[in-house]
Amino acid sequence: EVQLVESGGDLVQAGGSLRLSCAASEFTFDDYTIGWFRQAPGKEREGVACISSSDGSTLYSDPVKGRFTISSDNAKNTVYLQMNSLKPEDTAVYWCALAVGNTCLDYAMDYWGTGTLVGVSS
Repeated sequence: EVQLVESGGDLVQAGGSLRLSCAASEFTFDDYTIGWFRQAPGKEREGVACISSSDGSTLYSDPVKGRFTISSDNAKNTVYLQMNSLKPEDTAVYWCALAVGNTCLDYAMDYWGTGTLVGVSS
């Protein structure tokens, strides 16, 4: 069973930055995707960013393009989400999730963390 643990959530002012971390327990999948998802109060969960293990390619949702960066440190089994120029609408619970294979669809993720709360004040 793969375990994912998020950290780094906090309350910041608009325009500020945060870096979220997703630490994964040891696993042996050759091809996998790790994604960040979020759910704002009163809204459905949405994908934020994904990174593929096969070629390091990344994918971002339109609301965060140019502001968020997903990266991985394979030696530490950790994926990061650098969030810059934060806006109040970025306020949400953020989860990381892992899918075996090359997919970043919410329903296709195989393992989920427990989430970390990000709050952005105006």
